[in-house]
Amino acid sequence: MAVIGIESSAHTFGVGIVEKGKILANEKMMYPISDKGIIPAKVAEYHAKNASAVIRRALSVAHAALEDIEAVGYTKGPGLGPCLEIGMLAAKTLHEKLGIPIYPINHAVGHIEITKHLSGFADPIVLYVSGGNSQILSLAGGHYHVHGETLDIGVGNMLDNFARAAGMKPAWGSTVAKFATGGKYVRLPYTVKGMDFTFTGLLTAAIKTLPSSSIADVSFSIQETAFSMLVEATERALLLSGKDSVILCGGVAQSLRLREMLATMSASHKKRFYVADNQFNADNGAMIAYVAEKMDESGYAPARSDLTINQKFRIEKAGVPWPE
Repeated sequence: MAVIGIESSAHTFGVGIVEKGKILANEKMMYPISDKGIIPAKVAEYHAKNASAVIRRALSVAHAALEDIEAVGYTKGPGLGPCLEIGMLAAKTLHEKLGIPIYPINHAVGHIEITKHLSGFADPIVLYVSGGNSQILSLAGGHYHVHGETLDIGVGNMLDNFARAAGMKPAWGSTVAKFATGGKYVRLPYTVKGMDFTFTGLLTAAIKTLPSSSIADVSFSIQETAFSMLVEATERALLLSGKDSVILCGGVAQSLRLREMLATMSASHKKRFYVADNQFNADNGAMIAYVAEKMDESGYAPARSDLTINQKFRIEKAGVPWPE
């Protein structure tokens, strides 16, 4: 018997199927993002139109029938409200039609747990970096503890905003990385406070520097500065915690430069480092299915009042009911 997971926090509608920790399917459809960014209502319409097709495709890839599904999980949050609603409604439809348990999942917990599972690390320091968030975490006492985090915007949104201001097409962080190749360092603000960091000052300064410096130089500098801040704070958490490993996850974990910098830092302290394949760093349904399976196996039963969405669902508010 298998577990199905539905992810719909932003522009991706993803459906994953997992059985005993093995990923049988990880299918998705992505709303085509314009340079104007995401309009939640439009993305929700796209998800509603394509939800059934993605579910059918995942079942086909997994060689499974609906009757083989024993539980369903969905992303409760954080995310865009209209998009989260579509995923929740799809999950509730399966829950009611099949008479199976349903589990609301924190988006960040999904990213972290699938990466921990693939890494084999029992108790790592986590650098979770996405469009909307950037946090340094570890598991303790049935909850994820936040050692440090952004005090303003996520590193992914910061890079996307810079790309838009610089007139890049597409206006994504990955485009900034391409422009950064061959660039030279221009001094920009560097703000780390203990294990917390801020990005808006860096973004503002980088945009103001554009008229007097090349796009390549400013792209290189904003990327190097932001990633150095993240690595410094992660290094501090790693050494203070005494843990033996580091994992990198979330959408910005697809950055080759951030991977390189974090791997170098980890190796310098003889600590293990892992980052998953990009299909698991991008938003995906497999991570939701995996956490739902762990919840199902633990005997956890969510209250009916928990079967909602929460656009600002903090990770430390999400319980981890399985044994650590």
